[in-house]
Amino acid sequence: MAADPLKNIRVVLCETAHPGNIGAAARALKTMGLAQLFLVAPERYPDPQAEWLAVGATDVLRRAHVCASLDEALAGSAFTVACTARPREVAVPMVAAREAAARIVEVARTQSVALVFGNETYGLTAAEVGKCQLLATIPADPKFSSLNVAAAVQVLAYELRLAAWGATVRNRSGEPPEHATHEEIERFYEQLERSLLEAGFLNPRNPKKLMARLRRLFGRTQLEQEEVNILRGVIKTLAHPKKKQQR
Repeated sequence: MAADPLKNIRVVLCETAHPGNIGAAARALKTMGLAQLFLVAPERYPDPQAEWLAVGATDVLRRAHVCASLDEALAGSAFTVACTARPREVAVPMVAAREAAARIVEVARTQSVALVFGNETYGLTAAEVGKCQLLATIPADPKFSSLNVAAAVQVLAYELRLAAWGATVRNRSGEPPEHATHEEIERFYEQLERSLLEAGFLNPRNPKKLMARLRRLFGRTQLEQEEVNILRGVIKTLAHPKKKQQR
């Protein structure tokens, strides 16, 4: 079990336009004891502006992982949370930042967790949100709820530190279960979609519509590795049933 769950939390910035926001986000992380920064296809990076805004936190900035895709940035994570400022017409449950932080810290005691932020102008796409299991929102004034991305990172980082200080392990049965990783869950969804298409259950012209609801259904449970293996075994058996032995 990790002594410090904050060490298992990565912050992912998607397609950040302004390098200053990357630097400011790095500083926000360091002030709250976080150190993992992942950058998905940043428009300008590396850049001197990022260095200037990362005052005292250039070590976090220089260790940042630059990724070509969100899937690459999420690889190895067992729980993924998207931060958004507005309600979404997507099949992903939404909670306030404080509740999200508590759930993140609980998983991060033993496994890697990713917290995802979108571009400054258009935020996260529906496809990006769909890769996450939970939406976190900052309860700002509804008349002006738009936060700078680095400011949003600071708020979530504070909530994570607060949760890490105050949280207690609730699992009474010993070590917490191993949650399935992002890659394991995505492979399960791919297998499920193929099988449902072959069975004629999904509309081949628009399979993603129902798959989004299925993602929400399974996403609520934070699937464990063993559960994913069971589900994949069930799908495989139903698709290719074994013939009963004749007596």
